[in-house]
Amino acid sequence: MAVRACGLIIYRRLQPAPSSKVTDSIEYLLLQTSYGTHHWTPPKGHVDPGEDDLQTAFRETQEEAGLQASQLTLIEGYRKELHYPVRGKPKTVVYWLAEMKDCNTEIKLSEEHQAFQWLKLEDACKFAEYEDMQAMLKEVHQFLCSRE
Repeated sequence: MAVRACGLIIYRRLQPAPSSKVTDSIEYLLLQTSYGTHHWTPPKGHVDPGEDDLQTAFRETQEEAGLQASQLTLIEGYRKELHYPVRGKPKTVVYWLAEMKDCNTEIKLSEEHQAFQWLKLEDACKFAEYEDMQAMLKEVHQFLCSRE
């Protein structure tokens, strides 16, 4: 059976400079794992028995980044599934999009991660070494731009 995980792509909006576009003020949260290759990823994790996918995404975000569901606004209309093999087994990861209500909220990492960064799209894509993750971040950014 395929491994299933769920998570949130979390972004915040900084106060844009008067001359800049609103979308230039968007930063994405990436966490650096404290295991394996120390890759960078949005908060995500495996679905527990009896949990639905969205519950998993919020639980994992709380466990890995210390963010409560009440501190986030789920953005309607965006949901993305990524499919890739992990140790020879198929894995599905479902992501939703959520905005920080307060861009100064503190991030509290669990032992699963050793660092976090708020990154503009270009830097987020550099940190996210997997092509499907880079493509998803660009897609999210386009989605947000189209809503302005």
